[in-house]
Amino acid sequence: MEENRLFNNEQDPSIDREQFLANQKLMGDKMNLERQFKSGADWFFWIAGLSLINTVIMLSGGGLNFVIGLGITQLVDGIAGNFGGIAKFIALGFDLFVAFAFVGFGLLARKRYNWAFILGMVFYAIDGLLFFLVFDLLAIGFHIFVLYCLFTGLRANNRIREFEQNSPMVM
Repeated sequence: MEENRLFNNEQDPSIDREQFLANQKLMGDKMNLERQFKSGADWFFWIAGLSLINTVIMLSGGGLNFVIGLGITQLVDGIAGNFGGIAKFIALGFDLFVAFAFVGFGLLARKRYNWAFILGMVFYAIDGLLFFLVFDLLAIGFHIFVLYCLFTGLRANNRIREFEQNSPMVM
């Protein structure tokens, strides 16, 4: 009877134990959904950060870039690199604006706004289409992978909402 000490029900300890175990499973499921949700939202920060790193590399004359970065910033930086001077400064301003927009999507997605996930995914998908112009299969593939990760976060957010409506006692 040592194991029933946790459940303190003298009438039928199996009911409390089963309920306890069911609640533990529900809590584990919710924690897994929370992890998926946060991971999905965090991709917006990766997109923004690596796009800015790409910008710094390109505007300083480097030849490397990250495939996760945004195509639009690479396009603007490439054009600005041909003109130099003030064009590079304008490109940097544009790139900062776009990166901050993706940071905003990430912050709002973390606050559980579905529209932030969806709008950010739409912009990232459109951005991925730019890589079809240069037929960069690695960048296209990575855009698809990131869109899947973002979608997984959105789906987890929706499941958390359903979970909270159907199981309000599990925290």
